[in-house]
Amino acid sequence: MTLPDDTVARLKQAAEHWEAVPMTTRLRLVRRFRRLLRGRWRMLPSLFPARPAVETWTAELLPLLAACRFLERNAKKILRARKAGVWRRPLWLPGVTSRVERRPYGTVLILAPGNYPLMLPGIQLLQALVAGNMVALKPAPGGEAAARLLVKLLVRAGFPPAVCIILPTDSGAEAVAAGFDLIVLTGSAQTGRQVLQDAAQTLTPTIMELSGVDPVFVLPGADLAHVARRLAYGVRLNNGATCIAPHRVFVRHEDKAALLASLRFTLAQKAPLLCDSAGQARLRALTERIEAAGGRVEMVGDVTIFTQVEELHRLLDTDIFMPWLALTGISDIEEAMMLEKSMSYALGASIFGPVPEASRLARRLRSGSVCINDLIVPTADPRLPFGGAGASGYGVTRGPEGLLALTRPVATSVRT
Repeated sequence: MTLPDDTVARLKQAAEHWEAVPMTTRLRLVRRFRRLLRGRWRMLPSLFPARPAVETWTAELLPLLAACRFLERNAKKILRARKAGVWRRPLWLPGVTSRVERRPYGTVLILAPGNYPLMLPGIQLLQALVAGNMVALKPAPGGEAAARLLVKLLVRAGFPPAVCIILPTDSGAEAVAAGFDLIVLTGSAQTGRQVLQDAAQTLTPTIMELSGVDPVFVLPGADLAHVARRLAYGVRLNNGATCIAPHRVFVRHEDKAALLASLRFTLAQKAPLLCDSAGQARLRALTERIEAAGGRVEMVGDVTIFTQVEELHRLLDTDIFMPWLALTGISDIEEAMMLEKSMSYALGASIFGPVPEASRLARRLRSGSVCINDLIVPTADPRLPFGGAGASGYGVTRGPEGLLALTRPVATSVRT
């Protein structure tokens, strides 16, 4: 699919008008958008027939509504200009006062994912617009209906139609090379490498929200039944297509059998999933590699559990969006940390056990988000930034930090 040559030029021309719209007006439009979206709650599950309706409401609708409310209450303060006056001014700058403003990049390209095509691009889109940017949204295949709904509600709320355009799903490479002012990608590490390579040709700044293969640390004293329930929830959420789903579970050798038994009991009661065929093929290939290397595998319902991978942890450094868990027996937490440091991904992590010990461990992890005695759910808090390190990307979306990331600081100094 070929993009019109003037796509970015038209957006940049319209950006000058949108940047001049007062923040109060932008936030009033966000409030209208939120109310319109809330009124569509009954029809939203029809956009995602492969998921239970309750998952659509809790994983797509509610976080997006919460993000709207966060912007309404906090965006003006977060983006407020900062004055550097006389106090603590360097002695060699008499008579100079300065002001730091947050200005929009101008045009933002959002490369949306396919796993949460309403919530994830919706939050990024609203933050970009509130910050004063124009947006081109390229949905993933299968996410076209969600993208159209977002734009339709924006227009009905009163946003100018020009503030956001939808690009064809197969226009990613051309869009990256088109000369946008900022690119925000939510996708796999492989896609991230390709986007970075193409964006380097135009020196376009990027925010990379990439894959994860998240660890779970089960400390002495953890409630193993609670751990099993949370693992069963997280690994099956959205049919296994969640970037911060739990996958690599570190548990003491003496607790491993009890945790596995609890998992079997919990998972046996779950309804069947509808998993992606490409993901199934990748998971089968991983299963074959582990079995060939001497590991053990069992299926419990729709979840693949690697029950013997103590010497094979290197094979788990892969971002497969499917329901799978690997139980790795450890002698102590130092052994788990040694194995964790060998992984290339660092998106999220979960720790189960007494809070003081878990908090000390959390400070040692490089993951962008850490949950103690829970997983996944806290990352839907609109106050929190979301991003990773290593092969999980860089930069953040969401929260105050995500809103600031969609602007650039400009310092103006005046000598009187």
